[in-house]
Amino acid sequence: MSESNPLKKAAEKVLGGDTGPSDGIPGRPGPEPPAVEEPTEAREPLPPKPDQTGPDTYSPTGVPTGADQAAMAQQGACLTTAQGARLYDTDHSLKAGPRGPVLLQDHHLREKVMHFDHERIPERVVHARGAAAHGIFRGYGTAAPVTKAAFLAKDAETPVFVRFSTVLGSRGSSDTVRDTRGFATKFYTGEGVFDLVGNNIPVFFIQDAIKFPDVVHAAKPHPDREIPQAQSAHDTFWDFVTLHTEATHHTLWNMSDRGIPRSYRTMEGFGVHTFRLVNADGKTTLVKFHWKPKLGVHSLVWEEAQIANGVDPDFHRRDLADAIEAGAYPEWELGIQTFPDTPEQTFEGIDLLDPTNLVPEELAPVQPIGLLTLNRNPSNFFAETEQVAFHPGHLVPGIDITDDPLLSGRLFSYLDTQITRLGGPNFPQVPINRPHAPVNDMLRDGMHQTAVHRGAAPYRPNSVDGGCPFAAGADTGAYVETPVRVPEATKVRQAPQSFDDHFSQPRRFWLSMSPVEREHIIGAYTFELGKCYEQAVKERALQVLANIDPELCAGVAAGLGLPEPKPTVPLADVEPSPALSQIGQTWPTDGRIVGIVTGRDGDLAGVRAVREAVLEGGMVPLVVAPTGGVLGDGDGAVTVQRSYATARSVEFDAVLVAGAPGVGDDAYGARDAKGAPATVPQGSCDPRVALLLSEAFRHGKAIAVWDGAEGVLQAAGVPAEAPGVIRADSATAALSEVTRLLGAHRVWERFTGEV
Repeated sequence: MSESNPLKKAAEKVLGGDTGPSDGIPGRPGPEPPAVEEPTEAREPLPPKPDQTGPDTYSPTGVPTGADQAAMAQQGACLTTAQGARLYDTDHSLKAGPRGPVLLQDHHLREKVMHFDHERIPERVVHARGAAAHGIFRGYGTAAPVTKAAFLAKDAETPVFVRFSTVLGSRGSSDTVRDTRGFATKFYTGEGVFDLVGNNIPVFFIQDAIKFPDVVHAAKPHPDREIPQAQSAHDTFWDFVTLHTEATHHTLWNMSDRGIPRSYRTMEGFGVHTFRLVNADGKTTLVKFHWKPKLGVHSLVWEEAQIANGVDPDFHRRDLADAIEAGAYPEWELGIQTFPDTPEQTFEGIDLLDPTNLVPEELAPVQPIGLLTLNRNPSNFFAETEQVAFHPGHLVPGIDITDDPLLSGRLFSYLDTQITRLGGPNFPQVPINRPHAPVNDMLRDGMHQTAVHRGAAPYRPNSVDGGCPFAAGADTGAYVETPVRVPEATKVRQAPQSFDDHFSQPRRFWLSMSPVEREHIIGAYTFELGKCYEQAVKERALQVLANIDPELCAGVAAGLGLPEPKPTVPLADVEPSPALSQIGQTWPTDGRIVGIVTGRDGDLAGVRAVREAVLEGGMVPLVVAPTGGVLGDGDGAVTVQRSYATARSVEFDAVLVAGAPGVGDDAYGARDAKGAPATVPQGSCDPRVALLLSEAFRHGKAIAVWDGAEGVLQAAGVPAEAPGVIRADSATAALSEVTRLLGAHRVWERFTGEV
């Protein structure tokens, strides 16, 4: 086995060398296996797992302390109060006798319950459900002609913290809902914090931030019943977006496969707005930011998303954390599209200040400027993922904003939100938010002030504190706003005429989709509008679709049982943009999950061989058997990661079947509804395996069998001659063909016969 394989090396580091056949499988809760009996001998707190870390240790004023991160964690072997007093009992309140009333003087009870009562802070109004990771950003130096931002210089390395999120749901909602995803990156640069706060969709629902409360109120659960949760498939959402047709472009992206990503690791990110970059000579360039995943852009199919919401609501956050723990570090290239900074701020007829517009990559190629690698999981979700505070106004020299009216409103909204959520103006002092550059502001006091400021003169000018702090000049790295000329104008509440085109960009997106992607979009609209109660909302939505494309409108109208309206505007004459389609390329298979199904008497030698080969290929193998535990014994033992009862197709990118798995002892409906009645003949296929394979087949996943497993395909109703179904002579031959198919993400020919 290759000693340089990063997945294997990470597995050995994370799981230790003494864990036998389970090496390489992420998900262990703690750094060491627990004992069956409750530990009774006092010891110091366990260290974090090797894949975990906390924020770098900086003071509230941005000075590296050199402190071990462990100094920020709990200390000592014994339980204490928050003030450090040791406790001999935390299971019983202080009472007047064993059966008497609880005493008011129980200070430990009051402290413990008081803190519990305040463990939760207000969740984000949007983007409440998120997952995050630490990493490193390395600049390529290719951005030097357009920006002086130091963190983009060649080989400059900058610590980052990235938070991914859904938009509509609460913190307790599911990951795989159809929704927009947030992609927010905090760069801890030497010039201050830079936050790139974007989404996985390059356009937005609205053009002006004053309408943000409207679109969120429309998309959130209905206020009378607080349902539906984390969904846009309801009347108020569609009522708003069909009356407010500037939302059409974003809505179409949301109804496409982009609305249900396969994972955060295979999700694009966009800055949405047009920004202004400034180079060392003061020349300005307009840009749009793009995050391009190295694994490609891939999505779930709708049935997969629905199943995952039920069997694993944490599907995306688990995938991200497991991949990092397994050493399959997610990577994205940061790229920019550049445009001349002209007074009109347009490019090829596209208004760059309209956030409902994108610029096709065929007109303005995305130029890579750096690489993001996520390589460490947080050690505390609340302290890091929940308390991280982003703000589009956190800028560094060389990066400036434009007059995009949506961006202008965000500059106010984000700051205002952090004050409410994090209890005051000192949220930058929370460890995860602390800058890695020296801080010498004149901001003082306030709730949760943790810096101990010195001096007597937090004002300027002063002489009492020796004039400190002094203003910096542009030649010493000061942030200086670009002196953009503002034209003479009258104060009005209106949008420019160029913001009025709401259909040409959605039509370009539709025409850029492959046949199977178009079918998914039609299905998504049909489902979402079918969940609406009001007939008028459905008819209005069809009118919007008629103005995009007749095929789209006809397909949805047929699904709703409604007549197809005629367009009210001429169909836009636009060129497709192939870069908008997710299908047609080949991508790395790093971190893909391969299910290996076997039975008690299966080909264990083949399972061991293919498991090692999967690891060597940078993927993650999960062995599925009738029960958990270990199959075989001695050096030939194989550790089981999933049982027939706990496995489901959505977890796997491909499925291998080693021989005829047989039927598990719990395969009957009273114990497992996915199982069969007790009369199923022994030796036939377990119905849960058949269900797994039939779902995998419907979802376009590669399936391979060997060692007499052909009968399993028949039991699952999987045609043996169908595309992407492999009958191999050996385990390694099966994996070789499956790996090839995984490069395309799915066997797309299985859906429509063309791609």
